[in-house]
Amino acid sequence: MRKQLLSPLVPFLMFFLYSSATVAQTPSPAPSGPANITAVLEKAGQFATFIRLMKSTQEANQINTQLNNSNQGLTVFAPTDNAFTNLKAGTLNSLSDQQKVQLVQFHILPNFLSMSSFQTVSNPLRTQAGNSAAGEFPLNVTTSGNQVNISTGVDTATVANTIFTNGQLVVYQVDQVLLPLDLFGTTAAPAPAPSKPDKDVPAKAPAGSKEDASVDTSGATIATVSVSAVLIAAISLKL
Repeated sequence: MRKQLLSPLVPFLMFFLYSSATVAQTPSPAPSGPANITAVLEKAGQFATFIRLMKSTQEANQINTQLNNSNQGLTVFAPTDNAFTNLKAGTLNSLSDQQKVQLVQFHILPNFLSMSSFQTVSNPLRTQAGNSAAGEFPLNVTTSGNQVNISTGVDTATVANTIFTNGQLVVYQVDQVLLPLDLFGTTAAPAPAPSKPDKDVPAKAPAGSKEDASVDTSGATIATVSVSAVLIAAISLKL
């Protein structure tokens, strides 16, 4: 009787024991840590110049440290290599080390902005570069349907797509390098110096001036002397 009761349970018990052993042998997935900004860009490709700039300015380490040690999110606008190629030749080389830091920081927002957030965000956006007031580092967002444009006062870039997002870090691809007004804005040209005349030409004296009078007097004196000489000569002949 007991054997008859246990017989239907044997397959079930064997399946349960096998399943338990299998689950115990399967390792649980490792918790995902904070994203590494350079690893994200390297995986995406076509961001070699921006990666090089981030490393040379130490901003890559700064971002990774911030992601590891705080819950504050970050938004990164990553220009493609083609975007840097479109810059005027020598643009990056003309910047000082501090200006290169500011250029990279201008592409980073100190908060997490999803794509939908651009529809309601308040302008100008604050960047890691500093004050967003006019004349320094203003960054303004405009949207048209699903298209997001970013204006710096010098140029306008379009957000092409989302490279990476994990709720703490979001990286967007942009088609132009964001040029801050403080570094690339046009400055008023200095007023030209007054042109210096080639020669100092004396002004012509007006009619009736003293100079004319002296010339006329000299002429009269010469005429008087000539007449006197003629008279003396005539008298001498008579004598």
